Amino acid sequence: MSTNVEIKLVHSPIGCPEDQRATVRGLGLRKLQQHRTLKDTPAIRGMIAKVAHLVIVVEKRKPKK
Repeated sequence: MSTNVEIKLVHSPIGCPEDQRATVRGLGLRKLQQHRTLKDTPAIRGMIAKVAHLVIVVEKRKPKK
């Protein structure tokens, strides 16, 4: 069963190291309070873990058919 992960940028990456700012941009987040739904993969989970202090994670499951 494939799942999706919804993430929301709640803190600004200003003042963070450049690699963390690049990770936030790589997740597709540009503005505060912006939501993004992505596939739940190990790569995405690793990116979220790297910037966990800047984002909130809400897991969503696909509805059953």
